[in-house]
Amino acid sequence: MELTPDVAEKVLAEQPFSVLLGARLTAFGDGGATLELDIRPELLQQNGFLHGGVLGYAADNAITFAAGTALGPEVLTGGFTISYLRPARGVRLRAEAKVAHAGSRQATCTCELSTVDEAGSARVCAIAQGTVLAVRR
Repeated sequence: MELTPDVAEKVLAEQPFSVLLGARLTAFGDGGATLELDIRPELLQQNGFLHGGVLGYAADNAITFAAGTALGPEVLTGGFTISYLRPARGVRLRAEAKVAHAGSRQATCTCELSTVDEAGSARVCAIAQGTVLAVRR
């Protein structure tokens, strides 16, 4: 089965944690995926910045959706790394992932995470790279 934008939206809606965070796909296809979520007080850490775990979630899921454009809908994260560049603050988090290389069973993707302020200006706060594996049943 091919992972179309409609199927991707359905997959995201079936992830309880994604629903809890209010994540949405704002772009999907052509080797990439963009995931966004609104920054709310309950997602912050003790210093008022977006919690690193939320950034990790967004990178992981955006990378997996991007890989799905190349591998199909049956995929799992094999691993990822994230580098936090600056504290994340703003009104929205955007995770833009792209396939760097894909074979028939594995894809490697990159992801740039940015926060968007009330004026609409984006600022990169983290970068990530991950490997995604096709699940063959």
